[in-house]
Amino acid sequence: MELLHIALKGFLIVMILLTIIWVISVALTNASIIDPFWGMGILVLALWYAYAGGNWNLRSFVVIVMVTLWALRLSLFLFIRNSGKGEDYRYQNFRKDFGPERYWWVSFFQVFLLQGILMAIVSLPLLGTFYYANNATLGLIEYAGIIIYVIGFLFETIGDNQLTRFKRNPLNKGKVLNTGVWRYTRHPNYFGESFIWWGFGIYCLGTGTVWPLIGSAFMMLLLLKVSGVSLLERTLKTSKPGYEEYISSTSSFFPWFPKKLV
Repeated sequence: MELLHIALKGFLIVMILLTIIWVISVALTNASIIDPFWGMGILVLALWYAYAGGNWNLRSFVVIVMVTLWALRLSLFLFIRNSGKGEDYRYQNFRKDFGPERYWWVSFFQVFLLQGILMAIVSLPLLGTFYYANNATLGLIEYAGIIIYVIGFLFETIGDNQLTRFKRNPLNKGKVLNTGVWRYTRHPNYFGESFIWWGFGIYCLGTGTVWPLIGSAFMMLLLLKVSGVSLLERTLKTSKPGYEEYISSTSSFFPWFPKKLV
């Protein structure tokens, strides 16, 4: 099966699933139920790429394990975090801007179709790996990709867990988390997510193809400039009294030792 055919069919499969979730979201008046599906949607794409590519070997198996661990952890975390909290404020604002009578169908294009497109782009390293994985041997490039993935996975997992515990303590309301991995970067979860996808990208380089790195670079761009760091920082500057001082002492994205404030 040709590469483009595999990619387009994968997009169609994930859009069918996203359309079902959209119908449910309309019934619940809650577009944010899409959030936990991000990881699972990409896992569905990965499984399709593996099946359609037909290259079942050690290289493919390792990627399936990495994607599955990432997807299950992230989706479960987001599901637990969002359960019982109603619609996220971002979607509530969109609903107000467009009007409830229109947003039910606008949300399909603004949220669900867009998610499908983003999944297809971000998952390019997975598509490349499964399509070109003729050689089952793992070399230095693949091991480098695995190490980068593990670093990212640890940062994201530890960062999410530390923030969850911090928020559960009512005494921390309005305070800034600046301990643990949050001492070295203001966004360890976003840094970790970016490193995970650079891990997939580097791993794919072992097949001898470079273009799938577009997906890794695109994910980093999203996290830094679109839906991640820049969006959250604007909110935190106004909602957290000590956040400006935190900005002065702590690296924004890449982990580094905190500055000593005079």
